[in-house]
Amino acid sequence: MKEARAVVLVVDGGGVGASEDAARYGDSAAVNSLGNTAKAARGLRLPNLERLGLGCLTQVDGVSCLQPAAACARLREMSNGKDSVTGHWEMMGITIVNAFPTYPHGFPEDVIGRFESVIGRKVLGNVVASGTEIIERLGRQHLETGSPIVYTSADSVFQVAAHEHVVPLETLWEWCAKAREILVPPNRVNRVIARPFVGEPGAFVRTAGRRDYAVPPPSPSLLEVLQQAGVSTLGLGKIEDIYSCQGIGAGSRTADNAEGLARTLEWLRRRTSGFCFTNLNDFDSKYGHRRDADGYAKALIGLDEKLTALLDELRLGDRLIITADHGCDPTAPGTDHTREFAPLIDYRPGVAGGFLRELDSFSQVGRRVLETFGIPAPVQGITA
Repeated sequence: MKEARAVVLVVDGGGVGASEDAARYGDSAAVNSLGNTAKAARGLRLPNLERLGLGCLTQVDGVSCLQPAAACARLREMSNGKDSVTGHWEMMGITIVNAFPTYPHGFPEDVIGRFESVIGRKVLGNVVASGTEIIERLGRQHLETGSPIVYTSADSVFQVAAHEHVVPLETLWEWCAKAREILVPPNRVNRVIARPFVGEPGAFVRTAGRRDYAVPPPSPSLLEVLQQAGVSTLGLGKIEDIYSCQGIGAGSRTADNAEGLARTLEWLRRRTSGFCFTNLNDFDSKYGHRRDADGYAKALIGLDEKLTALLDELRLGDRLIITADHGCDPTAPGTDHTREFAPLIDYRPGVAGGFLRELDSFSQVGRRVLETFGIPAPVQGITA
């Protein structure tokens, strides 16, 4: 079974309905990233996802509940949080019990003071904001002063935005690496994010030079279990950043969903064995947070179209899992993530599918990947 291949596609922000504890996270029972997107689009045609069983997980207008070709379920998040790091870590057997700190009123003065000291400049912002909104609001001042824009969100993130013509990418990345070093307990945010942009006031555009500097996960995650068993691991998109490269043998960042799917297909066509872990971030960063339901709908159609080629490359013994790390309902108020069930669409050529209703823990994903290679899962996961 070591010759098998497993692919996990993470629809970043692709929730399928509010979790029972959604209210505790400030979300209503009506949030549903995929369902509400389809409703806003007045129905979607997603033939591949329909055949695999998406319509059985939640109401998706235009997508019927047929006999699923995949094993399908809604996964209940067990961790305390609704962000990318928490969701991805749980997929690989790490449950976050103690939530990472958030900063609804901005970062403490001592944190900002230390950051300004290590980069040698004052900062702008230090507020909770949408990334596109804050660069429009403070971008002109940034161009005039050279001061980077620091902001956060409802998630545990320290984000640094700078114009590429004012602060070179390498400098911005260096600043964010230094921020990662100084953000220690009790201010151990789960991610520092570099947010470069270009353009002129009124027409700023974020670029593909984003980098995430995450807290290293505790070991051994299920990724490391795979490596120890001799299975090669590839991370595409922000996977390497989320896991701080732990358990990831090779990888590359991607500019968008199209590149992530193209590189996944290239990997399958090489016919090498192993595990390919791909994050499709456009759903979250370009459409969910910006509350762009139309863009989100078009991205779902684009994913479904690309699935045709991916499914054609699968052979007996292979596995394709489609899931999500959290919700980011583009029809919800505000700009934050939403606490939702994640889809589990687990397709294996030649193996009958079925609807499994609701299952505990996103770690169902990692455990099924291990099963592909005949590797027993640890009896107990990791809590952090």
